[in-house]
Amino acid sequence: MTVIRVLSYNVHKGFCSANRQYLLDQIRESIRSVDAELVFLQEVVGENSQHAAQLDDWIDEGQFEYLADTVWPHFAYGKNAVYDHGHHGNAILSKYPIISSENIDISLYKRSQRGLLLSVIEPGIYVICVHMGLLGWERHQQFNLLTKLIREKVPLDAPLIIAGDFNDWSGALHLRFKHGLKLREASLQANGKLAKTFPAKRPMLRLDRIYFRGFQALSAKRLSGEPWRSLSDHCGLYAELKLHLPI
Repeated sequence: MTVIRVLSYNVHKGFCSANRQYLLDQIRESIRSVDAELVFLQEVVGENSQHAAQLDDWIDEGQFEYLADTVWPHFAYGKNAVYDHGHHGNAILSKYPIISSENIDISLYKRSQRGLLLSVIEPGIYVICVHMGLLGWERHQQFNLLTKLIREKVPLDAPLIIAGDFNDWSGALHLRFKHGLKLREASLQANGKLAKTFPAKRPMLRLDRIYFRGFQALSAKRLSGEPWRSLSDHCGLYAELKLHLPI
């Protein structure tokens, strides 16, 4: 492995931005068309008995399993938001074997259940799928928890990719990734600016990111226009990363 294709996407539980259409089949086809080897997903439903009773085309398995299908034989799921009728969270789909995986709860209050999904993929690349909170103080405390996780679990010389929905409306958190964790961001390195990814119909906010160390961003692009603008409320974010550290 010298170049790895990465996709980060908030799938909005399989519904369009207005929650009026269930579009998981279209989301699966769109994700497949990107041909990424590593996919970071947020707001993936593991179980929802209410939707199962109401929708004829609701799937019996977890959405992460359905999306992975035969394309990504290895996957991990982190249950974050748990409610009476089910749960949803983050997922990582990989064409490379996943050596280990764990989900870390970073929820700071009951109405905002969040987590960090940490996986190690062969040949020793650490990947973290992130979905941070909507409030500034919440995100900064979650960044501290992420920093603690990296210090405790990720070797200093290990290649690392952190991707997901950071909800960083102001960009203040980005400075902490840049200066505190010494990470680079794919769109910024490849295109000179962070990608606007929300809302999908008219992207204005730079919420979705792909941070890394031990790689060089060869390219990065926001997945906008059709079909993406009609699927989730977020655009997808794609990058090609070249590994430049020996492992």
